[in-house]
Amino acid sequence: MNWRSWFTSLLFIMEGLFMDKAVFSRSVISIIEEINATQEPAIKQAGSVIKNSIEAGGVLHAFSAGHSHMMVEELFYRAGGLVPVNPIFDPNTMLHYGGRRSTGFERLPGYAKTILDAVETRPGEPIIVVSHSGINVLPVELALLAGERGLQVIAITSKTISSQLESRVPSKEHLYDAAQIVIDNCIRENEMAVVYDEEKHRVGAYSTVITAYIIQKLVIEVAYQFVQDGEKPPIFSSANLPGGDEWNAALINKYNARVRLL
Repeated sequence: MNWRSWFTSLLFIMEGLFMDKAVFSRSVISIIEEINATQEPAIKQAGSVIKNSIEAGGVLHAFSAGHSHMMVEELFYRAGGLVPVNPIFDPNTMLHYGGRRSTGFERLPGYAKTILDAVETRPGEPIIVVSHSGINVLPVELALLAGERGLQVIAITSKTISSQLESRVPSKEHLYDAAQIVIDNCIRENEMAVVYDEEKHRVGAYSTVITAYIIQKLVIEVAYQFVQDGEKPPIFSSANLPGGDEWNAALINKYNARVRLL
């Protein structure tokens, strides 16, 4: 190894020594605490909208693209989750058909109508739309279209980061502009927490962790409101517990006409 290679390796090692890995957990905990302190009113409002719609025979629709589509999966068909959740999965905007392909469709004007036209929606039903940046064409246009069709749009986004970025929508609207209820993920600077070199490049993306936390708080809020009214919430049991299959089958039978993927 020549001296240049040795020196480069030494610098790389030194950078690693000063890399603060613990900032990831500190950031996650700090953001969660801020969500608990600031977002309860929005979560309670969203929970009330969802609960009232379910009581009236409606379902909760949910959509996102790219990595955020995992949040739709977090809501759908899981133990401890709401049964009447209609996931809007579009393969073109999911990563298993190609990452860059997904990005292209997320920025394609007019594509939102194609997706939403294939979904049975009813006025008054809620739809959750997740987008960390809240600037790409697809989630914003889909939220706008949903609002025009009488749905109650619940956005989960970073209000701070989104407001600092130029929207890719021709009308320049952000996701938070298209929603009746906005739950802020409280991420204000960067969705990657850990700086690893002198150029300030980062690893440790935590928007997924934070949004999953919000999703679960929302499900808990809906269940809580049912229980407060003396009713049993329509929640999946674990299929691995005794009686779980039977419990779930009764609920699936109740909602599968509206939730095709059940």
